[in-house]
Amino acid sequence: MTFTKTTEQSSKYEHLENMSVHDLMININQEDKTVPYAVEKAIPQIEALVDQIVAKLKLGGRLFYIGAGTSGRLGILDASECPPTFGVPAFLVNGIIAGGDKAIRQAVENAEDNPKQAWIDLQAHNISENDVVIGIAASGTTPYVIGGLEICNKNNIITGCITCNAESPLSQTAQYPIEVVVGPEFVTGSSRMKAGTAQKLVLNMISTATMIKLGKVKGNKMVDMQLSNSKLIDRGVKMIMGEIPVTYEQASDLLHKYGSVRNAVDNFQSQ
Repeated sequence: MTFTKTTEQSSKYEHLENMSVHDLMININQEDKTVPYAVEKAIPQIEALVDQIVAKLKLGGRLFYIGAGTSGRLGILDASECPPTFGVPAFLVNGIIAGGDKAIRQAVENAEDNPKQAWIDLQAHNISENDVVIGIAASGTTPYVIGGLEICNKNNIITGCITCNAESPLSQTAQYPIEVVVGPEFVTGSSRMKAGTAQKLVLNMISTATMIKLGKVKGNKMVDMQLSNSKLIDRGVKMIMGEIPVTYEQASDLLHKYGSVRNAVDNFQSQ
């Protein structure tokens, strides 16, 4: 099988240093516009993986993202946003990056080159066949990610991946591969750009669809969101007002009494 890293191919733009800021913005934006169309082509793959995640989480399992560099950081970002957005426990969705927490802010040399480390990192979370592990790697060749999925497969753990190259070693390893082929980057090889955007869009789709199917959204509202600041409290009060016939003050009292939009509405309607 021939495998070509299209993410590493030369940019179709030349002499970037000679472009005006305006032209840089226009050309970067032109490339960014292609990303949603690449994601659209991968929707059947995304759907297949989400079905597996929902089934496992309904049985008490968890979701893990593993990655290195930008890919690892994107996984951590998506995982960290699930508790405040959907009111789920922090252990339900987990992001693990090669090199550990230090690598979130700065590169850790050679961290992605150890094919055994991801499994060690997953074992620290008592990973089991109840869980799902998604490997994220734009190139589709990261040893940390591939090695982690290989061992997960041997341990009957469902595996998926998000990559931006077709028919990569990572795609061949994952049981449920997602390939979003975005082509060459504006700056040759800078996969934090289109590839990173594509990965973020797919992660949004995976976590949001999963949480909706787990009942964490009612209508189109985040009824279980954490009320961690004044803005969110105000949003919660207005959500309650949209569901039941109460004033702002009454909705505020209900929210403070019951702790969430869902509980406030349910308790009011049961009265």
